Amino acid sequence: MENVKMPDSFAVEIKNLSFAYGKDTALKNVSLKIHSGERFGIIGPSGAGKSTLLLHLNGILSGDGEVKIDGLPVTKESLPEIRRKVGLVFQNPDDQLFNPTVEEDVAFGPLNLGLSREEVEARVRETLKHMNLEGFEAKTSHHLSYGEQKRVALATVLAMQPEVVAFDEPFSNLDPAMVKHLIEIIESLDATVILVSQQILPVMACCHRLAILKDGQVIRVG
Repeated sequence: MENVKMPDSFAVEIKNLSFAYGKDTALKNVSLKIHSGERFGIIGPSGAGKSTLLLHLNGILSGDGEVKIDGLPVTKESLPEIRRKVGLVFQNPDDQLFNPTVEEDVAFGPLNLGLSREEVEARVRETLKHMNLEGFEAKTSHHLSYGEQKRVALATVLAMQPEVVAFDEPFSNLDPAMVKHLIEIIESLDATVILVSQQILPVMACCHRLAILKDGQVIRVG
């Protein structure tokens, strides 16, 4: 992990967050602060509450406690602004790819931000170039390889230019070469990055700090 001085400002602040699915507690009094521009890893076994925590960052789930993004509390009223600030990259790319072509998938988010057609086209070009997906515009996302689908799914988020990019199990089912390439992409992002994973080595390779989550509780940060 990198040892660098972090800014004083926080992109994400979580205070005493608890959440349950029915009677099953998923998170218990979780508190974390993530610096602006930091790459922060959250690791732990399956069922630890990692994905549940991630879904609180843009209001998909809402538990007891407080979540702030760039100082703005995540509330029902603030959701439009929060979802412009936070981009989630889901574990399964099928959850994010639903348009006929790669170009349309990547353009979907910016179009829903109300941007002009010219700005949307510029963002799509820039993002596809950054993700080494030039020439994929007319291809069908679901006909691509799994690794290519993962890159397109990330492109759909990056095209919205969020301040925080949160990944759920980004390294799952990737071969070592693809893991290395994804780490390079993550390190190139001009955003606060949160990685949720069961795989500690790739997370350590690209994050400044880690939190360990077990049974819905943070047991260590460093």
